[in-house]
Amino acid sequence: MKPFVFVVPGDLATPTGGYAYDRRIIAELATLGWQADVLTLGEVSPGPSDDTRVAANSRLAALPIGPPVVIDGLALAMLAEGAQAVGRNLIALIHHPVALESGLSASVADAIRQSERTALSFARRVIAVSEATARVLVADYDVPSDRLAVIHPGTDRVAVARRDRRDGVMSLLAVGALVPRKGYDVLVAALATLKHLPWRLTIVGDASRSRRTTQQLSAEIARLGLADRISMVGVVTAEALAAHYAAADLFVLPSRFEGYGMVYAEAMASGLPVIGTNAGAIPDTVPSQAGLLVPPDDSTALAGALRRLIEDPHEREHLAAGARAVRFPSWSEQAARFAQVLDQVA
Repeated sequence: MKPFVFVVPGDLATPTGGYAYDRRIIAELATLGWQADVLTLGEVSPGPSDDTRVAANSRLAALPIGPPVVIDGLALAMLAEGAQAVGRNLIALIHHPVALESGLSASVADAIRQSERTALSFARRVIAVSEATARVLVADYDVPSDRLAVIHPGTDRVAVARRDRRDGVMSLLAVGALVPRKGYDVLVAALATLKHLPWRLTIVGDASRSRRTTQQLSAEIARLGLADRISMVGVVTAEALAAHYAAADLFVLPSRFEGYGMVYAEAMASGLPVIGTNAGAIPDTVPSQAGLLVPPDDSTALAGALRRLIEDPHEREHLAAGARAVRFPSWSEQAARFAQVLDQVA
């Protein structure tokens, strides 16, 4: 087995798309002869303590010279010193720049952007998970295009469920951690104007990532009288998530930015029509034949898209057919491309 180091912030088991990408790539690379030594750092975003930053950079600088070192971009902003020490062995994996996370003050975002730019300057190779992220890295972070590789997430093949909604109530599904970037506040505001229509919403996602967001969202749902129509079920198993996809009629997530948006691909792979926004990589992930995209932070436009698909079964089925026709790469295919980058650095 060929060794490499995979550096991640926090807990690799964290239920987010970025960590899911890391876990699946590591697992698939093992079948290709690459053995990962996972180096887990402390909680780092946003704005880790000075002690956390110093300790993380020391651990990175102490790594043995030789094997490739992949650093998840969520940790990169605090690792400029360690990134320089790793030098020619460094591969930066960028889901999306942390400076683009919603809810950061301008000063914090600027500081993170500068630190990310510094760390990226030391990377021998940079992997972006989408063309949209790659464009940001070239334009805003001065990453040379010849050092960039775009490696999308893989998507598992699933059996598409037969949907026969006899009670006439549309089952809406949103998947993603309860953080400002996902735009759940916009979704609730849009649904509040559609109380006269038959729908119910299930939100699947970690409610502990941003306690303030979760508390505000719960309070707003109660204030608008939607508590009996919106369920927040938290983190679920992979099997339970698949069941939620199978039971839904429509997927909706009005994110303010996505570096790729794995849940949109998962929804389409399950045969669901999608409503999202035209922010970040979402337009690259969701083709027009499979979904409707609206501007971020526009609850009126979102409500209009929801109304169209709730009221029109023919348009829903047209988009569902488009979703079923989309073909995404497998995880094994994407791991093979990742392995090529490891070989170049090794």
